[in-house]
This record gives sequence, C-alpha cells and structure tokens, in this order.
Amino acid sequence: MFVDEAQIEIIAGRGGDGMVAFRREKYIPRGGPAGGDGGKGGDVIFVATNNVNTLSDFRHQKRVAADDGRHGGPNNMSGKQGADTIVYLPVGTLVHDKRSEEVIADLVEVGQTIVIARGGKGGLGNQNFATPTNRAPRRATPGKLGEKFQLRLELKLIADIGLIGFPSVGKSTIIAAISSARPKIADYPFTTLVPNLGVVQWKNFREFVVADIPGLIEGAHEGHGLGIQFLKHVERTNLLVHIIEVTPSIEGQDNPRDPIGDFEVIQKELARYNEALLEQPQLVILNKSDLPYVREQAEALRAHFQDELKLPFLIVSAATGENMDEFKNMLARAVSEGRFGAEDSREAWER
Repeated sequence: MFVDEAQIEIIAGRGGDGMVAFRREKYIPRGGPAGGDGGKGGDVIFVATNNVNTLSDFRHQKRVAADDGRHGGPNNMSGKQGADTIVYLPVGTLVHDKRSEEVIADLVEVGQTIVIARGGKGGLGNQNFATPTNRAPRRATPGKLGEKFQLRLELKLIADIGLIGFPSVGKSTIIAAISSARPKIADYPFTTLVPNLGVVQWKNFREFVVADIPGLIEGAHEGHGLGIQFLKHVERTNLLVHIIEVTPSIEGQDNPRDPIGDFEVIQKELARYNEALLEQPQLVILNKSDLPYVREQAEALRAHFQDELKLPFLIVSAATGENMDEFKNMLARAVSEGRFGAEDSREAWER
C-alpha cells in the first residue's frame, strides 16, 4: 500500500546510571572508589534509501525507540552504550516536528543520514568524585533521558519528470511505453490511485525517473476527485508534462473533451495549490495520434500551444509508438541540460 504521510513518536535511549562501589582487593590498602560510569543511550538515526518508496511501515508502528545505556559496574567498569536504532526512509521524505510544523530534515539524497534523536549521557560513577579531602565518596549520578519527539513524516516523491493531466488521457500507457513500469491501465476514471514511478534509460543520457501523478480534475485543490493528495509529488520535478487528448463527438453522448480547456483547468489547479509550480518548464503532449479525430485537430492544437503559448508541443501515440523516441529524447535533454526560462523554452527543446 502506498502511504505518503505518517505520524510517529521517536525516543532515544536513556543513559545508564553511574555506580557507587569501592575496591576490596587484598593487596591494595585502603581500596578507594571504583564505581563505573553509565553507558550513553542509543540514538535514533534516519537514513534515506531507494529500497523503500512508501511510509507504509509506519501505518501500525507508531513508536520508534533506541536502547538504553547499561549501568556502570564495579572496578571502574563503564556500562555498555545502548544500541542505535536506524530507520530507513524513502528518498524525498520531509521530517516535521508535529507541534511546531518546523521541518527538521529533508532527505533528498540516497544515503543521507541524520541523528534525529540523541541518546542521554551516562551517569558518573563515584570514581569521578574522589578528592584529597573526600577519598571515599558515596555519590553517583543517574543517566540522562534521551531526546523524545513527536514527528510527522511526509513523502514527496523525487522524480525528474511529472506526468499530469485528466484521468484516462493515457498517462499510465505512456509511462509503461517509455519505462519498465507496469501500471494498471483501464478506460475508466481514476484507474491510477497512487503515483507510478518509471525509470527511463535512453541512449547516452543518464537514466531519469518519470512519475505519473493521478487524480487531477477541476476542483482538486478543494478535495474533488483524489483532491490534492498527490499534488505535492510534482513539487520536486524538473519538468511537468501535460498529457492531453481529443475525444470524438458522438450524437447522444456527453460533450467531447476540450484539450485546451483541460490544460487551463490543470494550470489553475496547480496555481491554487502552489503558484511556484507554474514556473517549472512545461511540455504538452497530444496522445492517441493513431486515431483519425485526433489527427484532425492536431495542427490547431499545435498552433495554440506552440505558437501562442510558446510551449514545446509533440503529438505521440503510446499505443503504436509514434514519436515516442522523440519524446524520450526531449525528456532526456531536459534532464541533462537542466532548467530554462519559459521565454526560450521552445528553442532549448529544439537544440
């Protein structure tokens, strides 16, 4: 199950207590204090990994704790340090303090490590309190408590490319055609209930990750459809790819889909969620070019998006593979060359 939010309690280990003890060895006159120090409590450590891609482990596990340190022993023996607890989280996880909503950590790289809660210090044994005037101290200190936090974990997928568009425009088919992802595909709304990630390897370009973001319809920012549940997953992408389609006009049935109107609706939903999303580079893809009624409107749509809005525009068919190689070339160039301004986006694509 895909889970992208969770709440957990983090408790680092308590330090072990120091000990009061004295030496009682036959050949050492007057002995002396010999109480050992307590061991430090274990830390709770978060590590980012690509081996998990959901927070589902925390649906039922609401508490994570590290081991306590051991108490000090006689003969100046220090207690053993408590074992650290390592928690592996998906790359892209934001760690919030639940009370203040402050972001404590943003795990954006594989292997990134943060000590999220530090174990308490061990107490001091009575060996530490001996003085020339107090050679037999009977004082030791207790171990300190480890840090304790209430956290909210939020996963924002890190993908180079985000595919967006109305339900059933072919996003899942496209991601299946360009990568090894095998999403569920059907001809009814909301087939895709969670984001699909696909890794694309193309010619001499490095591999890149494409995410199919589900659930965008008019009113998504108000909770319609799948709401804004997955909009956060497009915030980290370098390129937004709008998938649009043309539907046939059939007498007696609902009005055909308006691809320009769909694009404008999606743009408004993005802006209402986070206006910064509109600053990201965008590409418009007209899918299903193998169908005659799509071909009939293709050039008019190209004139609108490419000439009027100055957005890169491409006609493809995920079903037949038409222009899919060119599509992957465009995606790979965008990833390898980085961001570019909207005013010269078309030229950057055509280089």
